[in-house]
Amino acid sequence: MKIARFSVDGGDPRYGVLDGDDYVVLSGDPMFSGFGTTGERVAASDVKLLAPVIPRSKVVCIGLNYAAHRDELKNDAASPEAPLIFLKPNTAVVGPGDTIQMPPVEGRIVHEGELVIVIGKIAKRVKAADYADVIFGYTIGNDISARDQMFADGQWARAKGYDTFAPLGPVIETELDWSNLEIQTYVDGEPRRNGNTRDMLHKIPEIIEYVSDVWTLLPGDVIMTGTPAGLGGFLDGQTIDITIEGIGTLSNPAKNRV
Repeated sequence: MKIARFSVDGGDPRYGVLDGDDYVVLSGDPMFSGFGTTGERVAASDVKLLAPVIPRSKVVCIGLNYAAHRDELKNDAASPEAPLIFLKPNTAVVGPGDTIQMPPVEGRIVHEGELVIVIGKIAKRVKAADYADVIFGYTIGNDISARDQMFADGQWARAKGYDTFAPLGPVIETELDWSNLEIQTYVDGEPRRNGNTRDMLHKIPEIIEYVSDVWTLLPGDVIMTGTPAGLGGFLDGQTIDITIEGIGTLSNPAKNRV
C-alpha cells in the first residue's frame, strides 16, 4: 500500500492511499488514526506531494553501510560489528519537488540516495527478530552532505544537518521486501549511483536492534540506511532523482542559497 501526504491547491496536508490514478483520502494520519477513509477521491495529478512523514523527534542515519562506498571514501570507520550512526534534525526534512538549498560553503555538496525506514510504534530495545513489529513502512531519502565540511570538522553534524538536507518521499510503501532492491541516483538524467540493498553491511533487523538500544524511536521517526557507491556531487540548478523499485522516484532541484 502506497500512502502519500499531500495538499490540494495549497490547502492543509492530507493523507491518501494510492489507488490507480487517484488517492483515496484518509480521515487522518494513518500512523495514529488508522486507515478510515472520508469517501473522497483526489486525482493524483491534482495533488502536491509533501514529505510523507515529518519525524517527531529525529532522523537517524547509518553511515558507510555499503562496502564499496566505504572504500571509495577510504574510511574504515564502518565496523563489521556495529553500525555507524548519526542524527539529522527534523528541520532538515523536505518533500518531493522541494528545493535543496545549497549553503555558501567551500567544497562539494553531494547526494546520497537511500532506503528509509519509517517507524510506526514506540521502539526501545527491540530484538532483531521483532524488527518488523515497529516498522510502518519504507520511503526514499537523500542524505545530502557537505562532504568537505565533514572532513574539516572531524564530525558530521554541521555537514549533514543543514535545512533541506533530508528530502523524503514520494510515498510510504507499507508492504515491501527490502532485501533485494535496486537503488539508482541520477543528476539531470545522468546515472551517478547504483546499488542494491542486498549489499548493506548491516541489515535492517540489526539496524533496528542497534539503534533502538541507543535511542527510543518514536512513531514517525525515520532511519536512513546508507548509500551505495558512486559519483555524488551536484551543482546549482541541477536536479537529483533517486529511484527505488517498489516505491518510486524522489526528485529535488538544487539551488544556491541566497
